[in-house]
Parts: sequence; C-alpha cells; structure tokens
Amino acid sequence: MRKHQNLLAAAFMATLPFSANAVPNVATDVTPIHSLVSQVMAGVGAPDLLVQSGASPHNYSLSPSEAQALQEANLVFWVGEGLTPWLERSLDNLSLDSRKVELLEVVGTTTYAFREGATFDAHDDNDHNKEKEGGHDAHDDLQHDERTEDDHHEHSGTDPHAWLDPANGKVWLDAIAVALADKDPENAAQYLENAAAGKADIDAAVSRIEITIDQLKDRQFIVFHDAYQYFEKRFGIPAAGAISIGDASKPSPARIAEIRGVVTDLNVGCVFTELQYSPGIVKAIFGGTGVNTSGVIDPLGSGLATGANLYPDLLIKIADGLQSCLGEK
Repeated sequence: MRKHQNLLAAAFMATLPFSANAVPNVATDVTPIHSLVSQVMAGVGAPDLLVQSGASPHNYSLSPSEAQALQEANLVFWVGEGLTPWLERSLDNLSLDSRKVELLEVVGTTTYAFREGATFDAHDDNDHNKEKEGGHDAHDDLQHDERTEDDHHEHSGTDPHAWLDPANGKVWLDAIAVALADKDPENAAQYLENAAAGKADIDAAVSRIEITIDQLKDRQFIVFHDAYQYFEKRFGIPAAGAISIGDASKPSPARIAEIRGVVTDLNVGCVFTELQYSPGIVKAIFGGTGVNTSGVIDPLGSGLATGANLYPDLLIKIADGLQSCLGEK
C-alpha cells in the first residue's frame, strides 16, 4: 500500500509546475541568444526559440506554440525592446516568479548609440556615439512598419545588435549561467562549466576572424541595414554606410541619393544584402554602378543550424561573407 502511495505521489509531482529542483523552462528571443543559452544549458535542458530563424525580429508575430512557450517560461533571455519592442508587453504579463533578463542591461555589456545618416564618418563621434559599459540609456520606442526613414525623424537610443561584439557574447554567457544557476542550483556547476567552454569557442572564432579581416581593412563596403557596428568596431573594419537604418525601415529618397554618392566618392566595391529582406532594393539602387551586389551577410545567422554552435559560426560567417565579396580587387 505504501509503495502504491509513493508511486502516486511521484506521478503527481511530475505533473506539477516548475519547482526549485526542476530544470527551468527557458525562452529566448532571437537565434544568437538562443545559441548562447543552448551552450550554457547543454547536457541539462534546451531553451525555446521565439523568433524563428530567417524572420526579422523587428516586427514579428508569435505563433500559438511560441506564445505558449513564452507563457510557460520561468526564465526569459532577450536582447531588449530596441530589437523586439512588440515583446515587452508579453513579458509584462508573465507570472511574478518568472525572471526576465534583458541582456543589454547586463553589467559589462558594451553598447553604442545608433549611428546617424546614411554614411557614418561625419556623425560617428563622441557626441553621437559613445561606448558605454554596464547597461545603456533609456531609449525611445522604435516604429517597425513600412514608413521611410524620413517618417521616423529620429533614430535615437542604443543600437540593440550588441551580440555582434564577441566580447558581449562572453559577458552574456556568464550572466546566463548565473541566472540559470539561481533558478536551478542543482545544475549550477554544469552551467558555469558550459559558459567557460562557450567563451573558449568564441575566442577561437575571434582568432580566425582576425586573420580574415586583417586582409580586408582597406576595402570599402555598404551594408543593407545598420546592424553591424559592434562587429565593425571590434574588428576594425568600418562600413562606409547603410541603405537602411538599424530597424531596416524603408530608406528615404534622400538616404538613397547619399548612398549612391558615396559609392563613387569612396570607390565602394561591395554592397551586402540580407536573407530576411528582398535584394530588389539593392539592385534597384546600385544597378549599373559596377558595384558587386552579390554579397550576403546576416546579423542573425539565417541558414545556420540553431543551437550552441550558431553563435561562433555566425561571427565567422560574417567575416567569410566580407572576404568573399571584398577579397577580389
């Protein structure tokens, strides 16, 4: 009889929601963050991905299964409202015991302000673009519809694409491990060990990237939207400009004219498209200029397998994409 009662008790406990001894239900916003969290949780559990690979995070609607995964999450890791402003309200509706970790606010994170103008050299100074560590200033809500840059008037605040600085990736691995260990002390040692291994993988990727980038620093290129300044500054390979601002809004005619002008002035050799957006606009702007428009880079790693390896592979893929388009002179 007692054995039967014990079996029933065990079955009942298995149906209960998260407890202190259970692996937490974890949700992440975009693929690079999902990758970092997957690395830390390796051998213990796996996080849910809310914004699927290949989709733009700036304006995304959760599927019923994604919304359910978020609702059931005990722990959520997200970049911040600058990347996914639509997600903030859903996070506010989670249970009181759910923890939300906004990675841009993690102490030690390097952040930059949005750059101004289609070409950055005239605006990228201490007044407009200050490096900060340990969080960032409050910033305005971004609009993510089909309006042009002129309709936005200002694009102020913190650039949210901070995962493209591998130093931030390493800081975030530690923060993820600490947050998971707090929710799941039983597996704390595993989380910390996995974070250390992830940082070693990032260091290996950086070493490879530095060799590639060193050969390209005299080449001029333009990106589709201003999402790469963290990568550019970490590796010393600045873009000459961006067709669209940081949320990939449709560029204004004035911005297009400015970009076309810099192609000639700076002898730009390559313009990069992104998988999430139609390449038609790039061809329309640069058709007949002789600029190579075949380059593709992507800040989210679309096309890469999701999971722990995506983050270092993403950084390497960006460097390889630059090399492929800029390597021929």
